[in-house]
Amino acid sequence: MKRCSPTQAYAARRDGQRPARCPPLRTPAGRVTPVSQTATPARAHTAPLAPASAFSLSSLMTRLTGTTTGSWRGVLGPAAFWVPLAIMLVAGLLRFWNLDHPGKIIFDETYYVKDAWSYLHFGYEREWPKDIDKAFAEGTATPMDKPEYVVHPPLGKWIITLGMLVFGTESGLGWRAGSALMGTLAVLFVTLAAQRLFRSVPLAAVAGIFMAVDGQQIVLSRTGILDISYGALVALCFYLVLVDRDWGRRRLAQKVASAAQAGGGVPSKAFMSWGPWVALRPWRIALGISLGALCSIKWSGLAFVGVFGLLIVWWDCQARRTAGIQHWLAAGAVRDGLPGFVQLVPVALVTYVATWTGWFLNPGAYGHGLTAKATGWVTNIPEPLRDLWNYHSTAYTFHQGLTSPHPAASNPWTWLFAGRPVLFQYDTSESHGVPCDAGQSCIQVMTELPNPVLWWAGTAALLVVLWAFLAKRDWRALALLAGIVAGYVPWLFFPYRTMFIFYTTGYQPFMVLAVVYALSLLALPRGASATRIKVGTAVILGFTALVVVVSWWFWPVWTGQTITPEMYRMRIWFPSWG
Repeated sequence: MKRCSPTQAYAARRDGQRPARCPPLRTPAGRVTPVSQTATPARAHTAPLAPASAFSLSSLMTRLTGTTTGSWRGVLGPAAFWVPLAIMLVAGLLRFWNLDHPGKIIFDETYYVKDAWSYLHFGYEREWPKDIDKAFAEGTATPMDKPEYVVHPPLGKWIITLGMLVFGTESGLGWRAGSALMGTLAVLFVTLAAQRLFRSVPLAAVAGIFMAVDGQQIVLSRTGILDISYGALVALCFYLVLVDRDWGRRRLAQKVASAAQAGGGVPSKAFMSWGPWVALRPWRIALGISLGALCSIKWSGLAFVGVFGLLIVWWDCQARRTAGIQHWLAAGAVRDGLPGFVQLVPVALVTYVATWTGWFLNPGAYGHGLTAKATGWVTNIPEPLRDLWNYHSTAYTFHQGLTSPHPAASNPWTWLFAGRPVLFQYDTSESHGVPCDAGQSCIQVMTELPNPVLWWAGTAALLVVLWAFLAKRDWRALALLAGIVAGYVPWLFFPYRTMFIFYTTGYQPFMVLAVVYALSLLALPRGASATRIKVGTAVILGFTALVVVVSWWFWPVWTGQTITPEMYRMRIWFPSWG
């Protein structure tokens, strides 16, 4: 079978989903005729465009981006700006309200908040005396004059430090403001990503509402630990992946259209063999910076570097295929993949190392001087970089061997069902002085329990997403699966490691988006009648209302409100939740 010219390939496969060869088509009489000898396109219900029209800018933009201009801003309207901001403001109110409560160190704040205090005063972590959390909350504690060995990169703690810088170190508002800010931004990033993914402001609003009212998001945003910042940067990275996809496709359309115009309406065969270079990608550089920052909160961000890197190159290849480029796979790998690697991986590495500036500037920080007696070729490497590598090596060994039992630890397989949430606070009137009416018993609880309806729907939606990818080859389904693979699957390879359900912040944005995606497919299928659209809209609004009501029900145990033990037990639906 001979290979088609660019125009023939486009006429044969306007959607860009088939190899650029000239397949035989069956005429109504059943006779096989090569596509180059017939005016009938691969899809009989649409007529092929003339060559000049096929490579016009508007035609290329439509095929590659879905709009004639390549921009969705005009299509979505001003609501695309103010709706995400409005949802972000609501999320901020839920996260910053009464943030000082509880006025004590809870759960892993005992590590990260004190590290952040050390950053603010010394620029690096210092060791603290044991059992000093109460004195720290009272503002009377100080660290010892020696460095502390920590096993997490610095950026997440610098974010906590930012809150202390603004609101002070004497209250929970200062300890937790950085987390509350990142949790608020996470809602904004997911809403913006949903607009790019679904090309719909209402569906994006639903995704933003889900993130805004989810229990795990709320509790982690109101606690001075690392995981909410990690989840927020994951959402930012995904948004930048989508922005880069749109930007790259617009540039490709412009370059191919320019070549067509120079060639009298159709690009030359030599040009369409490999297509143009689309080398400098500003949003890809921004993605590299964000991925480096992500890895500087937790090393598990490395999975997103690999998965997102492969995803964007594959999308580049598909874009070239849709544009009619003959050697689309090789061209995408070379002309997009190689520049993409340079703009992604080295940029992420430089960003990551830059976040260790406080460590570099303070020789008293832990790890300095440990490679001073090194010999051989490694002496050609500056000693600070050798020390940093040695530091990372020992920290990696620690993480590999972290198997100590913990009552709140859980297996990744149980995360899909919210099997074991972490209890951050459990104070009683008898033991902790929780205010209560005479003769009654009262408690204050903070449990890191996700909204169960939303969470279980997210797990079910993953099956819909997988089906949509396998059956429909939907690029949106691939994008969501990529996030799930990067954020969840790596944990399955460490079954004996001590892990907690809040590690799911790395893939929770994709679960939320998967729910919205499944709702849009099931309730609002393409080509639906007006009646079906009304019913589907009612279903989506009803489910959204249900999620909000469930969040209202669990709000007291997400924010440490004073309740009775009976009220608490009404919200503990399974023994593993208590």
